[in-house]
Amino acid sequence: MKKALLLLLSFCAMLNNLQSQLKISADKRHLVTTANKPFFWLGDTAWELFHRLTREEADVYLADRARKGFTVIQAVVLAELDGLNTGNAYGDKPLIDNDPLKPNEAYFKHVDYIVDKAQQLGLIIAMLPSWGDKWNRISGSGPEIFTEANASWFGEFLGKRYRNKSLVWVMGGDRDLQKPEHFVVIRAMAAGLKKGDQGKHLFTFHPYGGRSSIEFFEKDEWIDFHMHQSGHSSSTMNFKINFKARLLDPIKPYLDGEPRYEDHPNEWKPVQLGWMDDFDVRQPGYWSILSGATGHTYGNHNIWQMYTEKRQSISWARTHWRVALNHIGATQMGIMRKFFEKRNWQRLIPDATIVLTDNPEGKDYSLGAVSEDGDFLMVYLSSGKKVTIDTKKIKGNRLRGWLFNPRDGRTIDAGTFDNSGQHEFNPHAIGRGSDWVIVIDDASKNYPNPQVL
Repeated sequence: MKKALLLLLSFCAMLNNLQSQLKISADKRHLVTTANKPFFWLGDTAWELFHRLTREEADVYLADRARKGFTVIQAVVLAELDGLNTGNAYGDKPLIDNDPLKPNEAYFKHVDYIVDKAQQLGLIIAMLPSWGDKWNRISGSGPEIFTEANASWFGEFLGKRYRNKSLVWVMGGDRDLQKPEHFVVIRAMAAGLKKGDQGKHLFTFHPYGGRSSIEFFEKDEWIDFHMHQSGHSSSTMNFKINFKARLLDPIKPYLDGEPRYEDHPNEWKPVQLGWMDDFDVRQPGYWSILSGATGHTYGNHNIWQMYTEKRQSISWARTHWRVALNHIGATQMGIMRKFFEKRNWQRLIPDATIVLTDNPEGKDYSLGAVSEDGDFLMVYLSSGKKVTIDTKKIKGNRLRGWLFNPRDGRTIDAGTFDNSGQHEFNPHAIGRGSDWVIVIDDASKNYPNPQVL
């Protein structure tokens, strides 16, 4: 009986791992599980997770993110903040003599623990083998340690070690590729990872601020989906990058892997421009999905660096990471995911013509998308202004409308009405932070209220 139970538990663990692996959808525009279920990438940038937290602290962090609805945790093995020469929470450095050919087993056992804990909670680790200052020290602690040969070996080492874990490989690490040898290192490490994990995991590239992986690896076969970093300014408009990504040939999924961070100084100017808040993270999130992305990444300025008052603040971090876990923007990102999953979000096609009222691209831009089946549409109103919607995009003769509040997940019922070709919506709430989402369904489909409770 005991042997049979162990076999059953082993099978269940294997099945859970199988379902948590990712692949590219048939239409090559989204990520799906091995069971072909749409996968909504809701990431959190926990860059220093392996480097700075104890196991107990990692348990707290991961449980919180799973509870709030995150699906992906983005973390770095060879971390940015002096990750080679300052040990982890237990004093263990990742490499002996800073040599990629000499990984420190004690450090990697700690990484193993966190990867396994994330998997138990249904989270996928988006694992960066190294921050970019280890191959291009234009800024950061460095030192530069990678060559073509040792990058390949280190990649194979990681690939073998995490071959059967729930993760995605993220190359790069926030540094520009300025020399041919930078490309050589990235491609060699990717090749090593693929050899080590036998092709079990997807790959992307995390670029420097304001850049996209498309600029560097558009035609490379090793990269499965594209990632851009729209950066830390309230004026960024990530949908513009997504619109360009949608036109790629070959077609690949794309997402914003580092957008505006909650509680980050706007444009690094806290005195002049203040700190970004929950609206600053909501807006690029809804813009992302409605411009065709396969998901979106949230970030909190205090959490990526796991800030405490005992550590040096990077770029004016000011809130203990445990307190920052409960900043409202993170909860609202979970609401966003649940909202989109009320419909077949992965079938949405961006359509700028849905909004018939004046709609210049800018901080108040209202972005619309319609289902490829013509059974529903959505429009994100950045500032809650009255708007007229082109309903001819939906096939049904009778329509059902909703106004969704992305701050709290509740809805206002806009009723059922004839599809006359146009319909006006007025949330009666105007200004920054008064964003809403219009949902219009083909009434015959009887889709549920998109409210998130």
